Amino acid sequence: MKIENSTVCLKDVRIFAFHGVLPQERTVGAYFILNLSVQTDFSRALATDELDGTISYADLFELVKGEMATPSRLLEHVAGRICRVLFDSFPTAESIHLEILKENPPMGAECAGAGVSLDVRR
Repeated sequence: MKIENSTVCLKDVRIFAFHGVLPQERTVGAYFILNLSVQTDFSRALATDELDGTISYADLFELVKGEMATPSRLLEHVAGRICRVLFDSFPTAESIHLEILKENPPMGAECAGAGVSLDVRR
């Protein structure tokens, strides 16, 4: 069997945080939805059933949660920090797709969310 692409994912993670350009956004906070895919070769985990052959999605969540706890004005900055810490923490991570959406953003439009999406390679 030849693996063409293998990713570890977190989907629709909802985190309360204090990001935003407006001072009130950094005071009252808001909910954010994150989607994360980390490409890594987990062929060893397929064969051995051992966690050290992949990237733990629980560890991914803890790192994301930690970065989301640091207030920033821009989601672009938050996304960059998250990608840097993931690459630093997981040497086998080859690429990352990250989407961060703010629920109910203060922009006068009714929408499910607004935010940023980032695709990066090591």
